[in-house]
Amino acid sequence: MSGVRVLVGTHKGAFILTSDAKRKDWKINGPFFAGWEIYHMHGSPVDPNRLYASQSSGWFGQVIQRSNDGGQTWEPVGNKFAYDGVPGTHLWYDGTQHPWEFKRVWRLEPSLTDPDTVYAGVEDAALFKSTDGGQNWQELSGLREAKGHLWQPGAGGMCLHTIILDPSNAQRMFVAISAAGAFRTDDGGQTWLPINQGLNSGEIPDTSAEVGHCVHNLAMHPSHPNVLFMQKHWDVMRSDNSGDLWNEVSGNLPSDFGFPIAVHAHEPNTIYVVPIKSDSEHFPPDGKLRVYRSRTGGNEWEALTNGLPQSDCYVNILRSALAVDTLDSCGIYFGTTGGQVYASSDSGDSWMPIASNLPAVLSVEVQTVP
Repeated sequence: MSGVRVLVGTHKGAFILTSDAKRKDWKINGPFFAGWEIYHMHGSPVDPNRLYASQSSGWFGQVIQRSNDGGQTWEPVGNKFAYDGVPGTHLWYDGTQHPWEFKRVWRLEPSLTDPDTVYAGVEDAALFKSTDGGQNWQELSGLREAKGHLWQPGAGGMCLHTIILDPSNAQRMFVAISAAGAFRTDDGGQTWLPINQGLNSGEIPDTSAEVGHCVHNLAMHPSHPNVLFMQKHWDVMRSDNSGDLWNEVSGNLPSDFGFPIAVHAHEPNTIYVVPIKSDSEHFPPDGKLRVYRSRTGGNEWEALTNGLPQSDCYVNILRSALAVDTLDSCGIYFGTTGGQVYASSDSGDSWMPIASNLPAVLSVEVQTVP
């Protein structure tokens, strides 16, 4: 019988939660890298036992860790992230130019076809690639040529936090950057196109500029690779043409501010978001923790509350802390800044906490394992 492995990155270490296909009883392993921020942990879809983790510390810097046995043991690999050529400058908070400076890895995205190939999204925003299991990293510098001098950090820095690989086209990738926008490559990362038409952002001087939008997350269903969903700083958006044009699908959400967005494993038009009150009040509206589901690809939303606290709940759900599994009855998982991890084995109809006292959760990924 297949099972589930939930990879949880937190403010003070990594945890691996495991269960069988029933997803009722859970075992918690960890902490791994105790005391370190684990911005992201992800497994290879080719070899589920190959895991990568981004271990970061303000004191000791960045360490990429790799496991070949499903997280039982780990080894540090390459940590040299050098911008290609002369990095140049980008906009700073005050509108002046500021040099590009590497700070940390926000996202690790293993290849769909090769366990030794993995992409890393970093701060200051750039995309790196390794073809030797994380030992050596090379920047795909064409991305920063897409008006990188006009990119500007958001409140949380200027990070490349989302990487989506197109399963139908090995040359196509999508990335999202806070606060630069969304970008697409159709040639394996050599050249990039800003894909922000239709976005409207009141936080920037030119509200419909080509770059400068604070995109919080992107999601795509593998069977519909031309359809993208976006959680923006404000607004939930949808594109039906690979990002060439976006339309708002916030509909009846109580707030269209939030961080994560995900798509059901078997229903390409079923999407999930977790609304937060505002960009200054990062907690659920009315103190009620509600995941919202649309079965129509947006606009029409229903609150999912069964098993979630509906009073006095003031946690946040960060951009990488929502994930889905691929079992027949699709499982949905999310973590909170209060250290809870919630799981639903019925597409969100009901929820249960599978971990309750972890450090603040930064990321959640899910693997279906033999």
